[in-house]
Amino acid sequence: MPSRLPDAALDQLFHSARSHNGFIDEPVDDGTLTHLHELFKWGPTAANSSPLRIVFLRGAEAKERLRPALAPGNVAKAMAAPVVALLGRDMSFHDHLPRLFPHVDARSWFVGKQPLIEESARLNASLQAGYLILAARALGLDCGPMSGFQPEIADQAFFAGTPIKSFMLVALGRGDPNKLFPRSPRFDFADVCRIE
Repeated sequence: MPSRLPDAALDQLFHSARSHNGFIDEPVDDGTLTHLHELFKWGPTAANSSPLRIVFLRGAEAKERLRPALAPGNVAKAMAAPVVALLGRDMSFHDHLPRLFPHVDARSWFVGKQPLIEESARLNASLQAGYLILAARALGLDCGPMSGFQPEIADQAFFAGTPIKSFMLVALGRGDPNKLFPRSPRFDFADVCRIE
């Protein structure tokens, strides 16, 4: 059985981790982005469906292509971040199930069932987005998740002609502590949980 992580690791992943609004100009290299994928890909998804697709926007030209999709309040954060991960869900994820889940004919569960495809892609890509944030924190990166953008514009710029639909942005890099808001409160256990 795995042992409990040390408190320092829990602090880095949860207690001390923050959603950053500003970033220091420190590059994130290809090796770190590859390592990030090598970690988060192991998080579980239904039937190992793994619908998350990512474009890591690092160059100024790529970020400028994203700019028209951004809500005004997210422009400065996205432009200053060393990397912005554009997260999309592959609406043809089920075509990869013969490779990813070869135990049964899982592809047949989805063919011709668009509502099931959409719900499964939404749920499982969102799970993977959470794994990505935790993996980034584990590698010493700070994150600034954003939903304030127009997916249709981002899709036209980065996913045109594909079955991929964007749903989230995550700024990655070394966060600027001077641009943090005070930490917001969270629910207590009794507010949101019960044991029966």
